[in-house]
Amino acid sequence: MYIFRKFLISCILTGFLLSSLNCFSQTLPPWQPDPPKNWYALDLKTDGYFGVSLSQAYQFVNGLKSKPVVVAIIDSGIDTLQKDLQGLLWVNPREKKGNGKDDDHNGYVDDIHGWDFLGGPGGKSDFNETEEEVREYHRLQEKYLNATEASTENKKEYAYWVKVKTEYDSTLNRARTEIRQLSPIMNAMVETSGYIRHALKLKANQTFTKADVEHLQTTNDTLLEVKNLWLIAFSQDVSTSTNVKVIKELSEYMAKLNNSINPDLEARKRIVGDNPDVLKDKPYGNNVLKFSDASHGTGVAGLVGAIRNNGYGIDGVANNVKLMAIKAVPIGDEYDKDEVNAIHYAVDNGAKIINMSFGKKISPHKEWVDEAFRYAASHDVLLIQAAGNENQDLDVKPDYPNDTFVDGSARNADNVINVGASGLKLDENLAAIFSNYGQKNVDLFAPGVKITSIDNDAELITDDGTSFAAPIVTGIAALILEYYPDLSSRQIKQAIMESAAPLKGTMVLKPGTKDLVDFTTLSKTGGIVNARTALEIASKMKGERK
Repeated sequence: MYIFRKFLISCILTGFLLSSLNCFSQTLPPWQPDPPKNWYALDLKTDGYFGVSLSQAYQFVNGLKSKPVVVAIIDSGIDTLQKDLQGLLWVNPREKKGNGKDDDHNGYVDDIHGWDFLGGPGGKSDFNETEEEVREYHRLQEKYLNATEASTENKKEYAYWVKVKTEYDSTLNRARTEIRQLSPIMNAMVETSGYIRHALKLKANQTFTKADVEHLQTTNDTLLEVKNLWLIAFSQDVSTSTNVKVIKELSEYMAKLNNSINPDLEARKRIVGDNPDVLKDKPYGNNVLKFSDASHGTGVAGLVGAIRNNGYGIDGVANNVKLMAIKAVPIGDEYDKDEVNAIHYAVDNGAKIINMSFGKKISPHKEWVDEAFRYAASHDVLLIQAAGNENQDLDVKPDYPNDTFVDGSARNADNVINVGASGLKLDENLAAIFSNYGQKNVDLFAPGVKITSIDNDAELITDDGTSFAAPIVTGIAALILEYYPDLSSRQIKQAIMESAAPLKGTMVLKPGTKDLVDFTTLSKTGGIVNARTALEIASKMKGERK
């Protein structure tokens, strides 16, 4: 979705008129065959794809016994009925299902498989949110919009307001610009899908795929331009992607942009009922883990540990995990309060590894989140997070959360791994064009382009993103802990980091640019995680876990 919209927007910005559709006939990308569905698990030397050598990893531990590892997925929720996850979901041993009571007295009623920190009474969930800078701008504008530093007593809060306003102005301008650009594209996509269906002799309710469009033969100039438009729309998708998926993703993205311009600032209060600026209040949320936005979390969970070798869906990276579902990530930015409570919930309920797919530009309560990171460290819990998809240098402009603590007590914590996204081949596209990077603040890269995983309702999804790269690393971390349960989170991180051999001399396109840079300049390790190497390194360590 991210690359799809960027490509079309760039087409408009070059000065072409959408109404003529000429830009699409002049900017067609070269055709690329679909990669293997499991390319990210493959081995560069054996298979030609820069995957994580997963088969070789399992050969290394063949004959060894594994122990189950609880992995928490802090994300958009999980489809708990997904066939490829059956038997893998964490079950709270102290809670009785469906009795409406808090049997284990942890403040969460019937938290059988996890908890929804966006939930409220009546089984509802606040999963449509706006950006943090938008929320903070509206919270503070009455106090500071007409103020100056000289007229303000609270200099620290005023400086924070200036940062908020800067980010808000940028977000608002981008949202307005992209809405203006994308609206005619959306109209064109909806209108022209009928032309394609008619040419393919499909019924009104039938979909068409990238492969269908590629094989469409025509000499009609108008239909040829429409075909080219759809080839652009499908350009970053696999051949099985449908027109309905493309239009749905574009529609969802436009709705997200509109929520920046016209935010529903009362949704949290109306649905959840708590105060997100008060950490220590009464328990909140509900136990409903699947809503319409659970696709992302389901995909992440599948990559970590979907049932292997069952002939269905995908094979997860790890083969002996229990997946704890924690819903705290809306469409939009998560709240600091939910991040904190989600991490505490995971740690308190036995998770040893936590996968986190979130990130934002503003963190109003970063000290709360820092405390949660420290809490995880004190319980020897490994945190693995996605670096983000804004092709920005995190050494220059940080994302939140991060492990550079406000009080200066930590930087580059031993129990935190920040993951960028890599491409399919050892070529100039090895660093994904959308991935954030940073030689100090991104630890390593992992496959994150055209990644196929499970989806809601027995479907599959193929998508891009650092949030699909991170669970591959999480799966490797779980695999290490399964077979070497005495290793601490620090040691697991060390094994993973050392497995990412620096690719010095490999020149790649710097994300978001046409500049060639050495791959080693984009992350701390300068390499891509390797499951086989990580297990071998781990096998030589003397365990520190208490």
